[in-house]
Amino acid sequence: MTSAMTSLDNSPPDYPTAGQLERTLSQKIQALYRDQLGHQPSKVTCQFFGTQLVIVLESSITPLEQRLNQAGQADLARQVRHQLSQIMKPLVGATVEAVSQVSVTEVLSDASLTTGRTGIIASLEDTPLVRNPEAIPKIKRSRLKLAEPNADLDLSS
Repeated sequence: MTSAMTSLDNSPPDYPTAGQLERTLSQKIQALYRDQLGHQPSKVTCQFFGTQLVIVLESSITPLEQRLNQAGQADLARQVRHQLSQIMKPLVGATVEAVSQVSVTEVLSDASLTTGRTGIIASLEDTPLVRNPEAIPKIKRSRLKLAEPNADLDLSS
């Protein structure tokens, strides 16, 4: 993967905005869950925070897990969810790397059988290159300067 620390002056002008990158990731991860588990989450939200990507999947619990939970087999449902999470983590990491062009160093995941939500945090080696790096909360100020060397940004806040 390439490093996001390079200057935009030497890079192609077609980098996505932060919002476009987050939407693309949401769509790819939703499709990944549909293709791998046969169950599509109703909504996937992605948000970058510096070198972290937070992913929230709504209605992510499969019908089998729901059925087990409803039948009083919550422990078995949790075991199934844990195994599915272990299978999906490297696939989510690979998807994030492919879309963001930044290496993923770790993927953490947890799900609630009660709410049906899954939360995933992907730790990235670097912040992805986007046209508007100031739109990514918690980005290091030095990265803003490197990404846009001629920008007149107010970095005092």
